[in-house]
Order: sequence, then structure tokens, then C-alpha cells
Amino acid sequence: MLWFRLLRILGVSLRFGLEEFFLGHERVRALRAPVKALLFWRKLSQPRAVRLRLALEALGPIFVKFGQVLSTRRDLLPPDIADELAKLQDQVPPFAPELVRSALARAYRRPVDQVFAEFDPVAVASASVAQVHFARLHDGREVAVKILRPDIAEIINKDVALLDAGATLIETLWSEGKRLRPHEVVAEFAKHLEDELDLMREAANASQLRRNFENSPLLLVPEIYWDYCSTEVMVMQRMHGTPISHIAKLREQGIDIKRLSRAGVEIFFTQVFRDGFFHADMHPGNIFATASGHYVALDFGIMGTLTAADKNYLAQNFLAFFRRDYRRVAEVHIESGWAPKETRVDDFETATRAVCVPIFAKPLHEISFGRVLLRLFQTSRRFNIEVQPQLVLLQKTLLNIEGLGRELDPELDLWATAKPFLERWMSEQIGWRGLVKRIRQEAPIWSTLLPEVPRLVHRYLNTPGAERLEQRIQELIAENRQQNMLLAIIAVALTALVGLAFYFAL
Repeated sequence: MLWFRLLRILGVSLRFGLEEFFLGHERVRALRAPVKALLFWRKLSQPRAVRLRLALEALGPIFVKFGQVLSTRRDLLPPDIADELAKLQDQVPPFAPELVRSALARAYRRPVDQVFAEFDPVAVASASVAQVHFARLHDGREVAVKILRPDIAEIINKDVALLDAGATLIETLWSEGKRLRPHEVVAEFAKHLEDELDLMREAANASQLRRNFENSPLLLVPEIYWDYCSTEVMVMQRMHGTPISHIAKLREQGIDIKRLSRAGVEIFFTQVFRDGFFHADMHPGNIFATASGHYVALDFGIMGTLTAADKNYLAQNFLAFFRRDYRRVAEVHIESGWAPKETRVDDFETATRAVCVPIFAKPLHEISFGRVLLRLFQTSRRFNIEVQPQLVLLQKTLLNIEGLGRELDPELDLWATAKPFLERWMSEQIGWRGLVKRIRQEAPIWSTLLPEVPRLVHRYLNTPGAERLEQRIQELIAENRQQNMLLAIIAVALTALVGLAFYFAL
């Protein structure tokens, strides 16, 4: 089955003339004539960008998602290809209306007309995994109905198996393969794809993001209508706005594009560092802007999560970058375990400075991120830094955010925009505000544990080894009669803490 899929990829590539992209490199110029002779029978009438888009659509959802990510990187692609791949964001050919009605009838176990007062069988947006239709509920509310593509799970499972086989080849044939941890990366990607195939999970993601940004002046998230949701169908509030890529139309509406671009950066950092829960599919097809200048988030199938430790190390990394403290960047990489413990801090500091210094104090349109990414990859290889699978989605989202920033405001200073937010966040986490916040979070736990302290202390004192601690405490009290009360307090506190530590170690 895997070899059949590989042959299909090769066949589709040849049918649409994708070898043109490979043969365009000077190193393989000698192959052009033989390949052209072998394919003399083929007639290619469409432009290369159209053929590339059609080939990705023919190959399935994973390849479409790859095209979506590429479409946001106009700095890395020729304009004709970037424009054509942008159609993959919401203009993938929809599936037939009869299949739509069949899916709805299966989900609701009754005719569509009994569920919705009005239902438009023509899809308003169609992507790699699902498509969206507008409808109206019987109480008059306007809704958007998202429906999974038929048999999409089977297609994705085959492609994931292909990716896993590719990961094995990378580990086997490339000396750097194990450091890149391709199997873990594929597993992380597959987990999120599996989540995307369950629309109940996506609905829960949307609800969580809506709670996180309730009453926010920056981001709007549609309400989910749970009574109409299932694993194959999701019904949400219909949102009105203009796709973020339609810059001219946004300007006609009087929207401040520069302010909108800065707000986008703040929304991203808020999701990542405040919540540890972020929209990880932020291509222009999933982002609208309202006439009031709010962002509108759509499509919540792929969401990223970060642990408190990941957030802390990432924030320290970003802040050190923005402050140009490259020694701290090196130290954080080693402290977090991302770089080997034997890494020399001064060497890593020098290498990081060489990559980052040339891109500071420059607007987005003057930075070649393709070159920066290549330099970072070379640096990570030199210092044997392993890929962190839990951060792959974040890196993908950063590419999307930077691509959106280029479209909205090429003069945007990404560093200057993000630095104040990160400094404020770090202050809230590490300063006195962070202490107060953590005390509030821990208070309910303390209120439960404190009444149990005497019992825990008694249990600890009855365990082997506790007698020596108790004896030493008595000796200290005897030696310092004048500080009897203070030492007694210290003794009780010490015993309680040791007892608690022993309790949680069990």
C-alpha cells in the first residue's frame, strides 16, 4: 500500500509537470534533455503555479496543508506561485451537495430541513479536511455549518504512514537524522491531524479560545451551538468580516492596517505566553478582520499547547533575543535541555550573535527569513541541538504570523512590537505580581492540606530516620534557651516541610 502511494505521488508529479521545479536547479541541468525526451507525449498548457496547486489538491489534505503554509511565505516564493497557492486556503474543490445532505442526515438522523430553517447547499469555503455552508436556525440565528469530507480519515492515515516511512529513511540514510527526531515530529503532526478529524474536539477548542479572549478588544471567536454538533458536523455563530489578505478592501473600510498588524503580534504572544493555548493554523483563509478593526479567528482544528516550563524557557529565549543578550540565549538552551549540557556557552553565544545581529533593527521586508532559518539550522546542527516536537506547531505558526505581518505591514518591526509585551509578561510571572498570582492559585490546595499537617507530621515522625531529626532539634533548643520560642517555631515549620516532602514523595 505504501509503495502504491509513492507511485501515485510520482505519477501525479509527472502528470502536472512538477519535475520542472527540480530540473530548474543548475546542478541537475544535464537531466533536462533526457527527461524531456521521456515525456515527449505529455502536453502542458497551464502555468506552473496552477499545475502545482492542482497537483497538491490531487494528492490530498496533507499536501494541501503544505501548500497553505507555503502560501503565507511570499518572501520565499515567486509571486505567481504564492498567489496560486493562496487558493488552497479556502478554495479547494468542494464535495457534491448530495454528499453534504447525506452527511447531515447521518449526523442528525433526520432531514436537513427539519434541522435548519434555511441551508445553502453551496459551500462558502472548502479546505483540505472540511467545508463550510451558511444556514439559519429555526429561531433566526445565522450559523456556519462545518462538515467533514467523506472518507478523509482513511486518506490522512495513508499519508501519515507515508510520512512515517519517510522519517525512517531520514534516520537511516542521513547522519543528522536522529537529531532531527523525525518520528516524534510526525507523531506530533499526526496527533493534531487526528484531532482535526473530530469536530467535537474542534468545537471544544473554539469554546476554550473564546473564553480566553472574552471581552477582548483584539480578537473575536464565534460561539458554538453544542446542540447541533457531532464528530462530523460543527455549527457555530456566523461571523462577518473581510479576509485578512484583502488589504485594499480593509483600507477602503478605514481600518488602520499598521495597528492591525501590531494587534496580530500581541494576539499571538498572548495566546502563547499567557494561555499556553494557541491557534496553530493561522493562514489568511482562517483570519478575518471586522470593520471595527477586530480580528476574527476561524477553523480551530489545529491548536497548539505549551507546558509552563516550555512557556518560561521560550519567554526567556525571546526576551534575551530582543535584548540582544546572546549569552543568556545560550544559557537558556542548555538549562532547558534543548542543547547538550556539555555545550560551551561562549561558543554558542558567538554563533547565535552571528545569526541574529544582521536582522535586528530592520523591518520585515528587509529580512531574508529563508537565509536566517538556514543559518539557524546550521547552528543547531553544529551544537547537536535536538528538534523539540512540542514546538514544531509553534514554529509553523510563527512562520504564518510573520507571513501575515509581511502582507499587512512590510515596515513592521517585529522585535520592537513584541518586546514590551514579553517584558510585561515576564514581570507578571517572575516579579511580585507573579508571586501574588501563584499564591492565589495555590491557596485552594493549601486550605486542603494545612489541616492535615499534624497528621502528616505524626506519620513522618513514626518513620525510620525521623528520630535523629527530632533529637537534633531538641539539642538546638537546649543550647539556646533564650531563643526557645523562635527555635520551636522553626522546628515545627521544618518538621512540617519535611513531612510534606516525604508525603509527596510516596
